[in-house]
Amino acid sequence: MIPRLTSHLAPASPPGFFERLVEAGFNGDAEGRAGARTVYATDNSIYQLEPAGILFPSGADDLKILAKVLSEPAFRGMTITPRGGGTGTNGQSLTSGLVVDCSRHMNKILEIDPVRRVARVQSGVVKDRLNRALKPYGLFFAPELSTSNRATIGGMVSTDACGQGSCLYGKTSNHVLGLRIVLADGSEWWSRALSEAALAETLERKDRIGEIHRTIDSIAREKRERIEAVFPKLNRYMTGYDLAHIRQPDGRFDLNAILCGSEGTLAMIAEAELNLLPLPAHAALINIRYNDFNAALEDARTLTALKVASVETVDEKVLGLAKTDIVWNDIGQFFPDDAASSANGINIVEILADDEAELERKLDEVTAALGSGNPDRLGHTIARRHRDIEAIWTMRKRAVGLLGNVDGPLRPVPFVEDTAVPPENLAAYIREFRALLDGAGLSYGMFGHVDAGVLHVRPALDLTRDDHTPLVREISDAVVALTKKYGGVLWGEHGKGVRSEYVPEFFGDLYPCLQEIKRAFDPQNKLNPGKIAAPSVEPLLKIDGVPQRGGVDRAIGNEIRAAFDNAAYCNGNGACFDFDETSPMCPSYKATRDRRFSPKGRAALMREWLRLLADEGIDPRAEAKRLRRGSSLAALPRRLFNSFDPRNRDDFSHEVREAMDTCLACKACTGQCPVKVSVPAFRSKFLELYYSRYLRPLKDPLITAIEATLPWARRIRPLYNLAAGTSLGQRLMRSAGLTALPLLPKNTLRGATTQLGIATAVPEVLGKLSAAERRNIVVFVPDALTASFDPDVVVAAIKLAQKMGLSPLLAASHVNGKVLHVHGYLGKFEKAARKTANYLQRLAETGVTLVGIDPSMTLAFRSEYKGTPGAKLSTPVLLPQEWLGTNLERLTKSSASVSGKRYQLLPHCTERTNAPASLAQWEIVFEALQIELETLQAGCCGMAGIFGHETRNRAISEKLYAMSWAVHMAASSDETIVMATGYSCRSQAKGIDAVRAPHPLEVLERLVA
Repeated sequence: MIPRLTSHLAPASPPGFFERLVEAGFNGDAEGRAGARTVYATDNSIYQLEPAGILFPSGADDLKILAKVLSEPAFRGMTITPRGGGTGTNGQSLTSGLVVDCSRHMNKILEIDPVRRVARVQSGVVKDRLNRALKPYGLFFAPELSTSNRATIGGMVSTDACGQGSCLYGKTSNHVLGLRIVLADGSEWWSRALSEAALAETLERKDRIGEIHRTIDSIAREKRERIEAVFPKLNRYMTGYDLAHIRQPDGRFDLNAILCGSEGTLAMIAEAELNLLPLPAHAALINIRYNDFNAALEDARTLTALKVASVETVDEKVLGLAKTDIVWNDIGQFFPDDAASSANGINIVEILADDEAELERKLDEVTAALGSGNPDRLGHTIARRHRDIEAIWTMRKRAVGLLGNVDGPLRPVPFVEDTAVPPENLAAYIREFRALLDGAGLSYGMFGHVDAGVLHVRPALDLTRDDHTPLVREISDAVVALTKKYGGVLWGEHGKGVRSEYVPEFFGDLYPCLQEIKRAFDPQNKLNPGKIAAPSVEPLLKIDGVPQRGGVDRAIGNEIRAAFDNAAYCNGNGACFDFDETSPMCPSYKATRDRRFSPKGRAALMREWLRLLADEGIDPRAEAKRLRRGSSLAALPRRLFNSFDPRNRDDFSHEVREAMDTCLACKACTGQCPVKVSVPAFRSKFLELYYSRYLRPLKDPLITAIEATLPWARRIRPLYNLAAGTSLGQRLMRSAGLTALPLLPKNTLRGATTQLGIATAVPEVLGKLSAAERRNIVVFVPDALTASFDPDVVVAAIKLAQKMGLSPLLAASHVNGKVLHVHGYLGKFEKAARKTANYLQRLAETGVTLVGIDPSMTLAFRSEYKGTPGAKLSTPVLLPQEWLGTNLERLTKSSASVSGKRYQLLPHCTERTNAPASLAQWEIVFEALQIELETLQAGCCGMAGIFGHETRNRAISEKLYAMSWAVHMAASSDETIVMATGYSCRSQAKGIDAVRAPHPLEVLERLVA
């Protein structure tokens, strides 16, 4: 039995602080518990720093209230650090003070003016969400980031973010027209470019605003020559207190040049007024393959000279990782391996044009240049369709995350990953950079915005090793010298953060000017202290002076880290923070906007839980083995006592369980997370150990017994339906924690198969048949839920197989065990999985084809079973579309009744993310019958197996359904057939909208004569 775990995170905020905030009128949320502070202790960097608390303001007034409360004597020692998407690679938003997260509530698009091409937004608005709202107007907010689906506008402004296409579109600061800021003293200001008259008036003010403008105006005038000499002439110039661009080309004074890139050290951003650009009318990508990465870099200079929109370079390591990722199914055709060799580098060249003729002319110019006989080029492809272009850019965006998708503790880490040099120096610079890393014996991955001279590189280190930790300092110092040698900067894109110690080295004798600016804005040094500029009496942060994640990982140990499904290897890339309702990952985060309820949040909590166990000398693997050998009944008295013992109220395990309870176990993270963090896998291991100490809720044994009890329940269908369908029965079920239970239909699978003469598959009987007879047999393996509640789907599969000239059989009733696994009954799951696998393996060995029905249950045979000793199947149980895809000739021999109807498919989340190639197989199957199938882009339906049937989760479940499924189901009609592959999905639609979405097998069976 695991012990009670007490977090080392003692309350860090002064007593009464949160109460004082509420008293002062703060309307947002506040969080000071250990769990939330653990989640906010990391970002996408190598550092870990626990905050004193997290605040989620509801608007600008909350920011002013916060600043004023912190000015009170009791709280003057507290500091605050704004946080955007939380994906910074240099610890910009990490702090031991208070985190201010505007993404939860301050995420409104306030105004769009398509005539002036201006948008006004709150700071927590996500970039892609803004661009989705702008698309109907033919406009977009230009700076393109790899994290655009979770990067907030406030975060983009704070780091002066940019990315692909910056040579054409510039940086965030080039598109900021105004910023509504709140200063450390609570004063507010709309910062916009000022004419000479307006500046003169502002300089006369006697308040903080006047002081700020006087200070900066004085520096701009007195240090003009030094600024001109010190600041490099780069596309990625030195952002953060950008003295070189205080005066706009038209002569106006622009305070935003100082604010953009200031990383929350000067002010809190409440709103932003942004310049918008027209969407390109036509686009194409030329994807060029090379036999060598250096050759790709050298060629990029030639390509850039052709005045293309952008050039992006990716090395062989990133390309190889992309081939194992979910994105490859959509883009592999554009990067084919040549007969002689595979590509060791690629260039992605973007072409934009106002009309098709211009696009073709530009394409001809570039492709003509590619025919110049460069022996290092292996060939090229062209992507013209919008969805193909988006898919290729998605691969490039995922590159940073993909670098973390390796085995073992030696993993690429960020700390020198965004250097920028003049593009003409890039190839020589990279040669020296590679020699530096090669000399240290390190592997690495590289990619970059070569047109802008920016290189992204992550050396592979194990920061739990004593010999690797000092390399962060050694390599950083060497790279600083190297970038200066080639006329570049250390921070070309991802901000300064913990690397601020190098600011004086790059700014030279101008650094005191930065200190003056910081003092004018924030005289008490309360805003994100230690970064970019610090008072002379307080030091800047140092790269080896901030706690690193490696310290925690060292305490856990590599073997335990490896045993918990990449939880401890989450690199903070934040792909799971995707705002898009149509994206599968992560439904619980989308519904709650609570970062604890995301794969990154749960991984952080799990990692801390493992560390606390290690501190207690507990190996969770050994504890799980002991648990499975013992008796659950024998431990019942202790579990009962622990559940009611008040001393256990502060057990950190409760906070971990709270985060796990909202996980839908949809496995979208397993497929979509670049690092392949698998929350359902480590969640099961956690729940097994957690409930060895505490009592389970009554719903758990009821739910997990469902597969075994459904055959019995079918015999007493009226009694079951009485409990599930009457108000009294429903109240009883809710008291047990269950709701929205489906009713058992009158028609049963057994009755239907008896009428059809379908026998149960018995290995011994099959073994006596001839090989030819066995090859003609298909055995359907329905899960208990589909077989009991939706038997028509199984019947349709059987009839379709008969029409195809096959001999269908039905697998014997069995326990799949996925429900057991989801709820942490791992001992029982292993027993059930071995028994079922034994039966299915014996069937497969006869040579018959095994076909599952429900995607989630079927894929469990490939994932959960694969990791269970004695349960691995040598032959997979096929998904329906995989089976049909190998029998297209049989299918098309049967005449099809093709109608003018529209056919759409809503796939199960697990299917969509863990078997992405199978979605295209459904389209191929329908195409074989001359029917166009549209696979709809939708997020989770909210049911996810048993999740939506649990009372505590029902609100989240219904919210998720409303977010993306409701609109598609509302469009369902006699002419538009909306199909769903998942039983739980069909159950959700039927329960909420009273619409039955047919399974594709049912539709195909009706169409095939």
